Amino acid sequence: MRKYQQTNDFNEIVYGRRSIKVYDPAVKISKEEMTEILEEAVTAPSSINMQPWRFVVIESDEAKATLAPLAKFNKDKVLSASAVIAVFGDMNNFDYAEEIYGKAVELGYMPQEVKDMQLGAFKPMYENMSDEAMREILLLDSGLVSMQLMLVARAHGYDTNPIGGFEKDQIAEAFGLDKDRYVPVMLVTIGKAASEGFTSYRLPADKVAVWK
Repeated sequence: MRKYQQTNDFNEIVYGRRSIKVYDPAVKISKEEMTEILEEAVTAPSSINMQPWRFVVIESDEAKATLAPLAKFNKDKVLSASAVIAVFGDMNNFDYAEEIYGKAVELGYMPQEVKDMQLGAFKPMYENMSDEAMREILLLDSGLVSMQLMLVARAHGYDTNPIGGFEKDQIAEAFGLDKDRYVPVMLVTIGKAASEGFTSYRLPADKVAVWK
């Protein structure tokens, strides 16, 4: 049973989502609930299930003060949001392969022989992959989890805003991460909107899709 009241209303989650510019700074999200939000978000798919996303939850005044000058065009959102989730991709994500696949066997999700076969095939592929190819995987998978994070937050009753404009060359080291290992993808502000936000026009399906 969920500990937090959520909405399962599709229209509310999808069509009610707004990119919020101003948050209510009095609203806080507990570590317990934020953990649940992240655990629901990481059910997103990823390449060979390597789950390469990593998060820094920036919620203290000190951490926000560190981030604000690195996201100067979004400073107000950073400072007023309940938290900012910095999404990174881990270049060394295959280090967790044994844990991920081993646990799948332990839980009965996968036979041992399938684990051995798949890791035997994937390991040399990942060991010989170029940094550019790995970065492409990280951006794809981290984009998937970021969108799911925003929808999960909405189901919990919170609002979000994705931010791509920040000092990507500085943010890892600013929060004690190895900048060569952790690739910054985006920031996601989360909290309660202080204003309703604006509805934006979306191109209809027949403008963005073709049937063959």
